[in-house]
Amino acid sequence: MATVEPHELNRDPDRLLFAYWVPNVSGGLVISKIPQRTSWDLDSNLRYAQTAENAGFEYALTQIRFTASYGAANQHESVSFSQALLHGTKRLRVIAAILPGPWSPVTVAKQIASIDHYSKGRIAVNIVSGWFKGEFTAIGEWWLDHAERYRRSNEFMRCLRGIWTSGQDKPEEEDPGFTFAGDFYRFRNYKLSPKPVQKPHPPIFQGGNSDDARKNGAEVADWYFMNGNDLEGFRAQIEDVKARAAKVGREGQVKFAVNGFVIVRDTEEEAVRVLQEIQGKADAEAVEAFANEVKNAGQSTANKQGMWATSTFNDLVQYNDGFKTRLIGTAEQVAERILLLKSLGVNLVLTAFLHYEEEVERFGREVLPLVRKLEAEGRGKDADFEIARTGDVYKKR
Repeated sequence: MATVEPHELNRDPDRLLFAYWVPNVSGGLVISKIPQRTSWDLDSNLRYAQTAENAGFEYALTQIRFTASYGAANQHESVSFSQALLHGTKRLRVIAAILPGPWSPVTVAKQIASIDHYSKGRIAVNIVSGWFKGEFTAIGEWWLDHAERYRRSNEFMRCLRGIWTSGQDKPEEEDPGFTFAGDFYRFRNYKLSPKPVQKPHPPIFQGGNSDDARKNGAEVADWYFMNGNDLEGFRAQIEDVKARAAKVGREGQVKFAVNGFVIVRDTEEEAVRVLQEIQGKADAEAVEAFANEVKNAGQSTANKQGMWATSTFNDLVQYNDGFKTRLIGTAEQVAERILLLKSLGVNLVLTAFLHYEEEVERFGREVLPLVRKLEAEGRGKDADFEIARTGDVYKKR
């Protein structure tokens, strides 16, 4: 397929967007002892970012960890790492992961507003409510139960919006400042200057599968991230969040992103063998420890429907159930499945890879242009048509 410049590839305003997980945490994106050509240092990540940008990716998502865990012995801080990647690229937008508790809304609002100026409007945030109890207790932060963590995140996002937008259309002397009285955060006439470049504010992402996460997605987020799932799981979440958003006057204001681990090979059999090797060489001790820890997430909710609530051992080898998204096969098969996701209402696919050194480039060379070609032919709009073509791969097994 002929090389196409990213700005040409990404002209259609209704196109599906592509992002990738930034490996700023050691161990790659799988909890496995399989060799990986993926590094967590800045120099390597600058190469990945520039490769992704040149291939047509439009977003990158940095990870947030404050301490070692589950195969991730080392980790770079997400906001500063995001800024470094922005300085090394020209078009790529970077989503910095933020963890309420260690961060306050005013610190994040100020940091991100400044970075928005440095990068000419290319920064966003992903509010992570938290699942790792040991991470909180190790740094002296209170550990809240699931519903309270998401309620705190709801206030956090409301505060970010308020700080960034209060008085933004008025002269500075007429800015009333931001005032908020919640259970977790309080502000009185706080004025942020300068405001962010992006208007009304940098995009706010947040994710999860639980009712608490869906409520936050509907009420205060711009983007709702979903873990990997089956076909009905994706449809149920999207329909539910859309309905909740409509009830609070935000109809059409929430976009949807899904996590998917990508294995593209010349044949489906070869791709499946790679998946089997990743899972077969899983770090069993680390996966079991991760499985036990994430009971603080989905399984602790009232209806047991949150993140990782039904994940198997093999699912958990990829942190966010990325194998379930079934982006494993030939370039043509992966493109078909991506179009099915788009037809369900997905606006962005968040990718991860085993070997970042070459697989980011391969995805951009073989899959992304094919998706664009099929989109131009009208594909990805009719869910019934797409399900009839490739939906069987998403049936529960």
